[in-house]
Amino acid sequence: MQRRAYATGLAALLAALSATALAGCSSGSGASGSGIDAKAGTAAEAVVQPGRYQTLFEPCGSVSRATLSEMLPAVTALPADRRDRVLRGTAAVTYDTDRRVGCTWKADGQDAIQHLTLDFERVVSYDPAVSDETRAQEVYTAKESAAGIAPAAPSAAPPSTAPAPAAPAPGGTAPVSGSTGAGTSLAAGSATTGTSAGTPADTAGEQAQTVAPTGPAATAPPSPGPSAPPEGLQPRTLADLGDAAFLDDRLSPAGSATQQRVVSVVFRTSNVIVTVRYAVQPTRVGDVPDSEELQDRARRLAVGLAERFDE
Repeated sequence: MQRRAYATGLAALLAALSATALAGCSSGSGASGSGIDAKAGTAAEAVVQPGRYQTLFEPCGSVSRATLSEMLPAVTALPADRRDRVLRGTAAVTYDTDRRVGCTWKADGQDAIQHLTLDFERVVSYDPAVSDETRAQEVYTAKESAAGIAPAAPSAAPPSTAPAPAAPAPGGTAPVSGSTGAGTSLAAGSATTGTSAGTPADTAGEQAQTVAPTGPAATAPPSPGPSAPPEGLQPRTLADLGDAAFLDDRLSPAGSATQQRVVSVVFRTSNVIVTVRYAVQPTRVGDVPDSEELQDRARRLAVGLAERFDE
């Protein structure tokens, strides 16, 4: 009886110890497993998704012949075989058509030479913590900065029109009236009178009459010449194209034999950056390509390309 009771007690003790050990192992495995899962989850979250676009479509066939004929009007005067060759375009040399492709068209006309160039760049980030789209935005921002595109500066406060008090003349002479000197100077945009201390009134009037004709010319802003895009057409960002976009407008120096205007529209859609470069160079000296016309054509082409990428 004692031996049986001892055996029974020993079995119960071993069972209790085994259960405790199993519980400890189970608890330890659970904590360790949770730690591994948490780390794995964190690592999985750190690996960002690839960009939306994995390939690029062929650029030379991305522009309709109707659009090309509008942007390169010189082709209409070319013989049929040469016109077809121009409209087919020339593909850019590339070693990876999934990363970068381009195409160029050139039409030599009697009145002008027209160039159109497309460039498609698919940006890939090799940093697992940086998405392709984020890297593409960095590349786009660098292009925007290189073009000198910046937000418009706030307008300056208008100058005060209140005349400054006239300084008393030495020797008890009465202060000079601002009716002649100050009035003329204010008309030229100055807030001070046209007299200086110690100048008699009649001399101040003569000085004001002498300075007045040159004052407005000196303070008036220069009128925009044909080389500068008109108001509202200056290089700028575009809010209605892709995820980010800007337009640049450049004219060759006035000293050139003939002036070439180059309009570039650059936009980003996800991890792809598209550049449209449209250039026109008249053959006659003194002719200047129209900014509005070139910008309108380049923008409409860019919008059509953005829509195609969204398909």
